[in-house]
Amino acid sequence: MSTLTLKDGTEIFYKDQGKGQVLMFHHGWPLSSDDWDAQVIFFLQRGYRVVAHDRRGHGRSSQDIYNHTIEQYASDAAELVEFLDLKDVVHIGHSTGGGEVIRYVNKYANGRAKKAVLISAVPPVMVKSETNPDGVPMEVFDGIREQTLNNRNQFYIDLTFPFYGYNREGATVKEGVQKNWWRQGMMGGIVYDGFCFIV
Repeated sequence: MSTLTLKDGTEIFYKDQGKGQVLMFHHGWPLSSDDWDAQVIFFLQRGYRVVAHDRRGHGRSSQDIYNHTIEQYASDAAELVEFLDLKDVVHIGHSTGGGEVIRYVNKYANGRAKKAVLISAVPPVMVKSETNPDGVPMEVFDGIREQTLNNRNQFYIDLTFPFYGYNREGATVKEGVQKNWWRQGMMGGIVYDGFCFIV
């Protein structure tokens, strides 16, 4: 198992496979680097070097309950990029990972990034307010906090229905996909889920 101990003592799990042009994958909440497995295999078969990591509080990384901000995530990614001495990296981020990529490229890349690919990335500010009228109402985040604190096991199964479109008429529900989502969510820190969900 490959891990990097960051400056603040947090251990970050990462995968570093293949040779060639470097692609670095940044996962969404509440997942881990495992969520990119299909893409990792695809690009390894085509001659790329693929790096993916579990963010702090997620997957096999330290179950740290502090410093869950996009700023910290980007700083953590920068430490990993420097440790592996990666250059001309294409950073690919989904959801929270997309926010991490944006901040990393904007503030920490120091010439090491070649491109950024964003897939349904979170915006800089997600919560609805007077200055962000198109944001998500705070009640939605409160509901997620309540569910992850009090109904976590079922919440991660239930969340797969809207996430994968299984709630649409005629959709084929794939139990293996649901179980994989559940597994990844349950690997993350319970305290982080309940109290530190980023808005």
